[in-house]
Amino acid sequence: MLPAFYVILVLMKPLNKKPKHQFFTLLCITLCTFLSCAVKINGQINADDSAQFNINASMEPAIERLIRRLGHTPAENSLILDGRLITQSMSQAPGVLSVSFVNTSPTAIQGQLQISKIDEFLSTADGRGFISLERTGSRGRCIITISFETGPDILNLLSPDIRDYLSAIFAPIATGDPLKKNEYLEDVRTFYGEAISNEIARSRIHASITFPATVSKVIGGRASGRQVDFDIPLIDILVLESPLWYEIEWGG
Repeated sequence: MLPAFYVILVLMKPLNKKPKHQFFTLLCITLCTFLSCAVKINGQINADDSAQFNINASMEPAIERLIRRLGHTPAENSLILDGRLITQSMSQAPGVLSVSFVNTSPTAIQGQLQISKIDEFLSTADGRGFISLERTGSRGRCIITISFETGPDILNLLSPDIRDYLSAIFAPIATGDPLKKNEYLEDVRTFYGEAISNEIARSRIHASITFPATVSKVIGGRASGRQVDFDIPLIDILVLESPLWYEIEWGG
């Protein structure tokens, strides 16, 4: 979960020099990856600390209609998710060897990410309180915690515009105001309608990560040999009704 979750954060990371017109595109990336979208990540971390990830993301219809209305993009075939821009943004992350995303539709992308050193890739988040990675020889242990205490550290990796947007849609991870999941969905339903509330409720992150050695312990997922599978409802991250804890140990 740790590398997969950070891949999503890097996917939402703004360019260092961001033209004014890029905010809308970055906002759409965030909506796709953090709110109402199908995200699938397949990856492998190798013994030499390199890694590869295949990523697919697609936006749900109701959130697409809302974005087109708010962003004044009436053309049905105009890009909401821009594979070229995402490629440019992710290529600036530390430890990235190569990255390439292409559009399979105006609201869907697929791509590959190759990392030369996983430690460098995680360096921006390491030490912020929600990510921990330990390596000793062939053994490894990674932990990710998402709670109201670590939420600000996660949000600080995003642009101020995106943080403001998450607050505007009253996501508890951004506002710090506790809500139960049913209360949050009801609020979304009231302000944005039934379809968007339902899409958020069913959105999930699917991640399958292969580690350098047999996995000996996993919390928050399922292990089989060297592979760990995660199936995470996005609403759990948005609402944080209970703190989320993911832990993986491999080697021995």
